[in-house]
Amino acid sequence: MNLGQAILEALESLAANKLRSGLTILGIVIGVAAVIAMLAVGTGAQDTITGSISGLGSNLLFVFSGNFNEDVRNPQPLTLGDAEAIGDVFQAPSVAAVAPAIQSNATVTFGGEQTRTQITGITPEYETVRNYRLLEGEFINNEHLLGRASVALLGPDVADRLFGRREGIVGETIRIEGQPFRVLGVLEPKGGSSFGSQDDLILVPFTTAQSRLIRRTRDRVDLILVQAVSAEAVPQATEEIAQILRTRHRTELGADDFTIFSQQDFVATAQTITGVLTVFLGGIAAISLLVGGIGIMNIMLVSVTERTREIGLRKAIGARKRDILIQFLTESSLLSLFGGLIGIGFGWLIAFVVGQVAARSGTPFTPVVGINAILLATIFSTAVGLFFGLYPANRAANLEPVEALRYE
Repeated sequence: MNLGQAILEALESLAANKLRSGLTILGIVIGVAAVIAMLAVGTGAQDTITGSISGLGSNLLFVFSGNFNEDVRNPQPLTLGDAEAIGDVFQAPSVAAVAPAIQSNATVTFGGEQTRTQITGITPEYETVRNYRLLEGEFINNEHLLGRASVALLGPDVADRLFGRREGIVGETIRIEGQPFRVLGVLEPKGGSSFGSQDDLILVPFTTAQSRLIRRTRDRVDLILVQAVSAEAVPQATEEIAQILRTRHRTELGADDFTIFSQQDFVATAQTITGVLTVFLGGIAAISLLVGGIGIMNIMLVSVTERTREIGLRKAIGARKRDILIQFLTESSLLSLFGGLIGIGFGWLIAFVVGQVAARSGTPFTPVVGINAILLATIFSTAVGLFFGLYPANRAANLEPVEALRYE
């Protein structure tokens, strides 16, 4: 028996029991669709998270006070002096720009609207380091810094809540903790990141925040953002920053009282977490594939029992054990293959619907149905059909012709 003949006979056999074949295929469809959808959602989430982190700025380094890996007693705070030293081209030639920042939460009002958001005191270098763009208006400059100007840049989410729009609000006056501030501009949307939403914030001049909103002692800063001259220079810039801070803070060897993170660190961490989540979701979905495979084995066993006399007759007229084995394996493989193909389309549809629901709920991300997920689901579903069809097929092939013909 050649393969073409085996496929034709398998199709005839499956067509003879359409309802039973359809219900068996449904189990595989559900399993494959679940695997495709879960992998698509996991991959889409990973791309969204890593994309948001990459959007923080180019070749960006984050310097925090305290050692996140070891317990260091009485860590010294980061200061403006530290930021100036890091920006010294002679001490850190791999550093292109430095932007110290202080942060706190505050209540902001306009007219009858009120919201609570993050207030960040910044310098003009913040625009370049964080790769910010404006929908309208201008960015904070040195004149605002020197004059401790009462001006503010609004994130798009804050603009939506206070004004219900993002255009035509430059020059309006808002109140931050009861103090009047003129709206200088509106930031372009950047989405979420590992630090929360980058759109739900207000930027004010560093000196204004320091003297009127976020009081810090000894020129203390909460965060220093550093831009390396290139992506390749990030490791060298990290080492230069660490050496400067060790000297300034006079820390003991191996007892750094600061932590330096790079974009690559955040991306790698996010990819690890979302990768584990994707595998976890895919593994759970794969269980339904196994259930579908058990359904195939069950149906094939029933089919062997129903067709015992047919098998005996085939053997009596010369069919070999291999022919019977191929016939039943072809039937089980076709069941799983049809289920896999339908499941791919159904899984893509589920992923598309999830993406639309996420977009309308305000957390947009795009599930990605990759070719790897399609190949994995197809190969796995076919393998399930072969594996669970092997026992019924072998049982049919080993039937004795005389006993099979006598079976009632």
